[in-house]
Amino acid sequence: MALSKDRGITMNDGNKIPVLGFGTYTPDTVPKSKCEEAAKIAIEFGFRHIDSAYVYQTEEHVGRAVRAKIADGTIKREDIFYTGKLWSTFHRPELVRKCLEESLKKLQFDYMDLFLMHNPYSMKPGPDLFPMGEDKKLIVDNVDLRQTWEAMEACKDAGLVRSIGVSNFTRKQLEMILNKPGLKYKPVINQVECHPYRNQSKMLAFCKSNNILLEGYSVLGSQRDPRWCNTDIPPLLEDPLLVAIAKKYNKTPALVAIRYQLQRGLVVLVKTYTRKRIEENTQAFTFQLSEEDMKSIDGLHKSMSFIKMDIFAGHPEYYPPDVE
Repeated sequence: MALSKDRGITMNDGNKIPVLGFGTYTPDTVPKSKCEEAAKIAIEFGFRHIDSAYVYQTEEHVGRAVRAKIADGTIKREDIFYTGKLWSTFHRPELVRKCLEESLKKLQFDYMDLFLMHNPYSMKPGPDLFPMGEDKKLIVDNVDLRQTWEAMEACKDAGLVRSIGVSNFTRKQLEMILNKPGLKYKPVINQVECHPYRNQSKMLAFCKSNNILLEGYSVLGSQRDPRWCNTDIPPLLEDPLLVAIAKKYNKTPALVAIRYQLQRGLVVLVKTYTRKRIEENTQAFTFQLSEEDMKSIDGLHKSMSFIKMDIFAGHPEYYPPDVE
């Protein structure tokens, strides 16, 4: 079963994004080579939207995977929708293009399809991805994100990116960009943690009212990495309601969780390393949840976040962004 290349949504700038994307964040406990192999398999099964980021440190591997599938005739570069992200140590306007060009060099791409501001908080520029002071607290930077956005607009004008957007932004932070005097391009997307336990209904309504797409990560919960995952929350895919609905449709709970978001109008990111699960995820278009089942899943919302970021202890304004 392969994905249809026509399953896309047109963004507010006229460019089209595939609604199902393949995520490439790889924990330190997993060899980066696994990300490369998984990306190749995802492309073989029809994934054309690949999501990565400067901070993931997987861009070289993703680039190799894409080039390998170009070399064997599976795809052309224009068939792939690649998303990259501006890391928080590059928020100063003069550093934005530097971050982008470093990523493009690692990928060996001429352009990105989508470039997101990864987070609405800024950190001290320099070689450290998470700059820490002697007190073991994060060293933040004071940057006007409206100026960062202007630098991203300039990257679009230069042809280095096709579309620009944000990630982990609150409504207030989005409004700051949307209301900026002289705004040239509005964000096409806001990428946030989104799953039945944190369904982002208010943010979804706000984005729809402003013709901005909502894109969900951790839609299946999260890998149980204790550094980043709140392991006090029970695994999403073991939720009795999702298990029961999955049985009703003869699908897996993971497919139900993915389908739920697709029917709400989200762009959905999935992440796995196994061929079987990658292939399984492509079946999200083979069935439709009833309105009753959609409402039942809506009822699971608990405002619970799987993502925890202890690194921001001491900076409550950064922990974790409450995108509702």
